[in-house]
Amino acid sequence: MIRRHADENDPLMRLLIAEPDGGVRRILQRACGRSVRTIECADFQTARTELATLRPDALVTNLRLHDYNGLHLVLLARASNRRARCIVHTSRPDAYLIREAQEIGAFFERTERLAHAISGYLLADLPVRDRRDPQRIDRRTAFRGGRRAIDQAVHV
Repeated sequence: MIRRHADENDPLMRLLIAEPDGGVRRILQRACGRSVRTIECADFQTARTELATLRPDALVTNLRLHDYNGLHLVLLARASNRRARCIVHTSRPDAYLIREAQEIGAFFERTERLAHAISGYLLADLPVRDRRDPQRIDRRTAFRGGRRAIDQAVHV
């Protein structure tokens, strides 16, 4: 499990969200609910300052932050708090950058799925390293064909 921050009076986990899109930030904040204290940043410089002063328990960052990328923030988060859980997301996957994120200790998720998966990333007991292949498509959520597929497709 993730170690809570040093303030014993505040039982909430601190999550830093570094995302340039305000709509995605609001969706992620709502998905976290009231069990997580979220700190939101729209750019790299603000997120870097927040990482240095707050030392959050978790970081969710977009892989692309205009002139910078989220890997810089992951490295800073891991340097300030080795137990910080880091999640990198993007809507345009780049296999090389995803593998880099996994090698430095971050988990990867597509932006479209992150709101549904964020509680699992923050609260579940996960392995130390994300070993999933970024090129492999998760077929568990894909539409399955078969004998009754035409019935489902027509009635949807």
